[in-house]
Amino acid sequence: MIVERVAAINLPDLEKQLGFSGLDSWMKVAHTIYAYPVHRLIATEGTQPLGALSLVEVTHPVFGHYLVTAPFGSYGGFAYRSIEARDLLLSEAGRLARELKVEYVNVRFDEGEAVPPADWVQLPSYHTYLVDLPATSEEILKTSSSDHRNHIRKSLKKGFSVRFGGLELLDDIYKALSRSMHELGSPYHAKDYLRTLAESLGNTLEFAVLYDPRRKIAGGGVFIYQGDTVSNLHANILRYVRSNYAGEYLYWSVIERAIQKGLKTFDLGRSLAGSGNEVFKMKWAPRKKLLAYWHWLAPGHELPSLNQKNPKFQLAIAVWKNLPAFVVRPLGPHLVRGLA
Repeated sequence: MIVERVAAINLPDLEKQLGFSGLDSWMKVAHTIYAYPVHRLIATEGTQPLGALSLVEVTHPVFGHYLVTAPFGSYGGFAYRSIEARDLLLSEAGRLARELKVEYVNVRFDEGEAVPPADWVQLPSYHTYLVDLPATSEEILKTSSSDHRNHIRKSLKKGFSVRFGGLELLDDIYKALSRSMHELGSPYHAKDYLRTLAESLGNTLEFAVLYDPRRKIAGGGVFIYQGDTVSNLHANILRYVRSNYAGEYLYWSVIERAIQKGLKTFDLGRSLAGSGNEVFKMKWAPRKKLLAYWHWLAPGHELPSLNQKNPKFQLAIAVWKNLPAFVVRPLGPHLVRGLA
């Protein structure tokens, strides 16, 4: 078995395991928007492909120099048919890391209970949450807790509405996500990021914009379709409607649409263990799945902690929340490009 560095990965048999954020279309988006170099590895035996690994190289003055799979996604970009293929790909990733002199490599995939090789370390901080979709949305209500069922029903009486679509919703989805991320104290991408996603991913991507009864933007999300699964890439609700169960309404709308399409799973996306996002997602009685966030570390470097729980970021988050929109919108993309 050998591992080669290649210019493109086109392996239909491994596509589902690679995930949408591991496909070349996704990596090309990351390269187009932020000029990340892309490094692709394939393990083969004879003419038979047995694994693949796609990495982007991030260089940022604040967040460092590193390699990562699934840029801006929860997981993906790593697929293998055997442990031997897995470990050969990881060994080559470590060799590449030493050549490039990066601080670390972060390989994200969905087998969090697996044991990494000796020179890799698991960061067990993230889960994804998988809702098995029944034949009708009413079955979701029947299996929900009484409190959650009540919150969903209340949300349906608040006069909210959701529009699903593509580029025709670009302005509204950008307003929804950039404003909500600002409220949370986090930077967000430029509008061109969302435009490029929509143009590159076509009908596998769908924007959802939530409106209040006055047709004012109240939140929104970006959802990706792959096989029989719809995945949440970004979804946020504006602060002024959270007490009216607007988040429940948005997720309920996505679930109804997915059931109508005949899909089997709604992947609610990753959340940090113990976060408010996790609390909200657990209301939907999902299968909670630990993600593998395996790291190779260069000598002298520690596991990165690029999340809101890091005490180093608390002051920055508080300041960011209070900056005016005309400051955070142009500055945000320069920061978020380092948080792939």
